[in-house]
Amino acid sequence: MAMLILAAIALACWIGVLLAPWGAWLCRERLEADFSPSVPYNDFTVLIPARNEAHVIGEALRALATAAPGAPGAPVIVIDDQSTDDTSAIVRASGLPHLTLIAGTAPPAGWTGKLWALQQGLERVTTPRVLLLDADIRLAPGILASLQRKADEGYALVSLCAEPCWNGIAARWLLPAFVYFFKLLYPFALANRQGSRVAAAAGGVILIDREALLDAGCFGAWRDAIIDDCALAARIKGNGHRCWIGLTHGATSLRRANFGDIAHMIARTAFVQLRESLSLTLAVSALLVVAFWIPVFALAFGPTRAAHAVGLLAALAMLTCYLPTLMYYRRNPLAALLLPLAATFFLVATWYSAWRGLAGTRSVWKGRHYQRGRA
Repeated sequence: MAMLILAAIALACWIGVLLAPWGAWLCRERLEADFSPSVPYNDFTVLIPARNEAHVIGEALRALATAAPGAPGAPVIVIDDQSTDDTSAIVRASGLPHLTLIAGTAPPAGWTGKLWALQQGLERVTTPRVLLLDADIRLAPGILASLQRKADEGYALVSLCAEPCWNGIAARWLLPAFVYFFKLLYPFALANRQGSRVAAAAGGVILIDREALLDAGCFGAWRDAIIDDCALAARIKGNGHRCWIGLTHGATSLRRANFGDIAHMIARTAFVQLRESLSLTLAVSALLVVAFWIPVFALAFGPTRAAHAVGLLAALAMLTCYLPTLMYYRRNPLAALLLPLAATFFLVATWYSAWRGLAGTRSVWKGRHYQRGRA
């Protein structure tokens, strides 16, 4: 009886996801490269924070040079965030027109490294818009024109969730699920709706109005935010501006990720996302077990035919919700069968994040430790 009840709860959860009007499981919000002959106009400055990015930034800058053919005049500012590798030398050798390299300083107390690097670059921006670009992002030709066209529709912030790098078993298995879970946490349709309280952005590619950024208090207004991209979107949207986020094939990550890399990426923000609350972490853990594993257990070990049937329906609903993400990224649809295992991997990384947070460390990233106790 208990298994039947739990399976029914799991089925209700997945039916709720399927029927919710915002359709978080779908991939309707997307922006692809525009290959028409129109030329992007140089109303933006590119800001690239870079800390030990020698293995990717050269290719990212080469792609940036060809992403807007015929419009080479957009200023590009790279902030070398105290790198200990050859990042600066590779940037200088790139030959990109209108490139400025800033030797970043150590972040002051209360600042995260990326936000402090961006703030140093923002002080030199005079264009109406700013393109915040991670150092590992390769832009496709035509995507800048698409970004500008979307911003011209009245959006102060346009953000793209860059396609992951698919090299390696870990990336092919876990990163589609990572994007899928992000869309469940921050439904794009709600984030793009003016009156909704949901606000989201993906930090890899963000085109933002400079005045809207200044009105929000610049990066110092959320200087200690660990999930800095969503904090930015929340501030911009909270000031009454429109924001938009979507998927794309026109921006791809160059960063290869193994199992350890993905675990650390999740652990960097998971406990912060859960408001550094042990009780909320326990509740989310219970929900994940019910939603992702109870359908499997009920189908395989259910004591009654009713439990088997409800478990089968819940499992089918769970797989159906994941398929659009796999299909968008051209992944094998059979990978949906591994979704419970991916959820378990993320849950373990979340508890690692919680253990570290309860021990006093909010986040660790690129050699910097951010301690608890700050505002």
